Amino acid sequence: KFAKLLVFYCISFRKIIISFNFYQIIYTFGITLQTKEKMYLSKEELQKMPFKSLGHNVLISNCASIYGAERISIGNNVRIDDFCFLSAGAKGITLGNNIHISTYTSLVGHEQIIMEDFSGLSSRVSIFSSSDDYSGNYLTNPTVPGEFTNVIHGKIHLKKHVIVGAGSIILPGVTLEEGVAVGALSLVNKSQEAFSIVVGNPAKFLKKRKTTLKELEWKYLNNSL
Repeated sequence: KFAKLLVFYCISFRKIIISFNFYQIIYTFGITLQTKEKMYLSKEELQKMPFKSLGHNVLISNCASIYGAERISIGNNVRIDDFCFLSAGAKGITLGNNIHISTYTSLVGHEQIIMEDFSGLSSRVSIFSSSDDYSGNYLTNPTVPGEFTNVIHGKIHLKKHVIVGAGSIILPGVTLEEGVAVGALSLVNKSQEAFSIVVGNPAKFLKKRKTTLKELEWKYLNNSL
C-alpha cells in the first residue's frame, strides 16, 4: 500500500509540475509579446517629440530619458536601448545612420556630441562634452553659481565605424577618427587616430584595426550581398 501511495503521489506531483511548466511558458510568451509591443516608443509618440530631425526606422526605448529633443538630430536605422540618458546642451547631439546606443549609456554636456554612421556604444558608456574642474581651485556641481566654478567644455566627435566598449568614458574635446575601437572600461581623454584599437586608463594604442568593414559597408549600402 505504501508503494502504491508513493507512486500515486509521484504521478500527481509530476502532473502538477507539467501543468505549472505549461502555464509558465504561456505566461512568459504573453509577457514577451506584450514587452515587444511596448518596448519602444511608437511612431506617433516619436513624432510628438520635438526632435530637430528624425529619420526612419528609429527605435527608442520607452525607458530612455531624452532631454533637449529640439537640439537632437537622429538619422535612419537608429536604436536607443533601455535606461539611456541623452541630455543635449546648447550645441546639440547629432546621430547619423545605423547607430546603436546600448543600455545605461549617457550622452551629456553643453558642447556638441556627434556620432557618425555605423558607430556604436556598448552598455554603460558615458560621453561627457562638459566636465567640472577637479583641481580644487573651484567649486563643483551644477547647484553652484557659474562664477564659482570652471566647467570645461569640448566637442565630442565619433566618426564612422567607431565602437566603444562597455563601461568606457569619453571626456570633453575627444575626436575618435574613423574606425577607432575602444576596449571595455577605458578612459579616453585624448583624440585617437583612425582604425586604432585603444584600451586602458588612460586609453593607449594597442594595435591597428582591420579595415575590411569598409568593403562590407559598401556592399550593405549597395545591396550587393
